[in-house]
Amino acid sequence: MWAGLRAVLLSLLVLAVTAVGQTLVFVSTGSVALLADVIHNFGDASTAVPVGIAFALRSVRVERLAGYIVVATIFVSAVVAGYTAIARLIDPQQLDHLPALAAAGLFGFVGNEIAARIRTRVGRRLDSPALIADGAHARADGYVSLAVVASAAAVAIGLELADPLIGLAITIVILRITLQSFGTVRAGSRPDHAHG
Repeated sequence: MWAGLRAVLLSLLVLAVTAVGQTLVFVSTGSVALLADVIHNFGDASTAVPVGIAFALRSVRVERLAGYIVVATIFVSAVVAGYTAIARLIDPQQLDHLPALAAAGLFGFVGNEIAARIRTRVGRRLDSPALIADGAHARADGYVSLAVVASAAAVAIGLELADPLIGLAITIVILRITLQSFGTVRAGSRPDHAHG
């Protein structure tokens, strides 16, 4: 139980620092791709709360419920990112501070990869579907962050619509991760699933 709680709290700290750092860059750039990344980083950090409560209560049932909350959070954040990207396609805006945007993407990738490894490693050791799903969510956010770097590069060579288009591509990737995470949690909720 304590190993799970420590993993959740440590990854929460990593993602909170990542999200705050990226938010500062988003304010100056207005990038839709970075906004999607920021939304997911804050969402990923917030999912640590129900998972942490489940571990603190030592309840397998609450842990499974937390897994479904994680999946729902991933889905909602993907919808928000997709909506924002479509709105930016309709009403394009020029991006500024492209080097800072690319740096924010790299920062997001590193932060999410650290969180993903922490959650996935401990989740597998504890046979925790919720923690494994949370790790998958963090890893997806890492890919989102790399897409932010690609967005900065594309806009730098004059492809202004690349930012919202990459935002839409990010949304599709995260919807796929939503389905995968749902499958992980559902498999862990089956009566014959051994929870050690």
